[in-house]
Formats: sequence, structure tokens, C-alpha cells
Amino acid sequence: MKTLIAAALAATVLAAPALSFAQANQPVTRAQVRAELAQLEQAGYRPGVASPYYPADLQAAQAKVAQQNATAETTAYGASTNGSTQAGTRVTPAAKSVYFGQ
Repeated sequence: MKTLIAAALAATVLAAPALSFAQANQPVTRAQVRAELAQLEQAGYRPGVASPYYPADLQAAQAKVAQQNATAETTAYGASTNGSTQAGTRVTPAAKSVYFGQ
């Protein structure tokens, strides 16, 4: 009886990470894939042409797209347009204790 419980517990523990990983992935729609491919083509990547520099030219196009997307999220003044804000108070350094470094 104890071995049956131990086996069920071991199976549950081993299956939990696989199930949580599967839930993190969301399906990508066909429209999203086409939009990403169009962005890569605008950045200079040509998927139909055989290239001896295949991984490098794809990675370069992905870097260009990432840079364009990053600059599109900021305005001319450097403020983010994604709705996030930063607020807080000034932090002053605390006085060092007599026992500092001891």
C-alpha cells in the first residue's frame, strides 16, 4: 500500500512541471506569424532566398525589428507609451555605522 502511494506521489511530482510549462505557452495565430514575417522582410530578411549566412542574417533582421519595436514604444521625449509610470522619493544614503566593515 505504501509503495502505491509513493508511486502516485512520484508521478504527481514529475507531471507537475510538464503541466505548468504547457500552460505558459499560448498559441500564436496565423495573422501574428504573418505580421512577424512582414516585419522581418522589411528589416531585410529574405526567407525564400538560399543564403550561406542563414543564421546570421535572420538574427540581424530580428535585432533590427526588436530595436524598431523598442524605439516605437518611446516618444520623442523618452517617456514610455505603454502605460507604465515611475514614481517615488529620493533615496539618501544612510550614515555609516561605527561598526561598518567589522
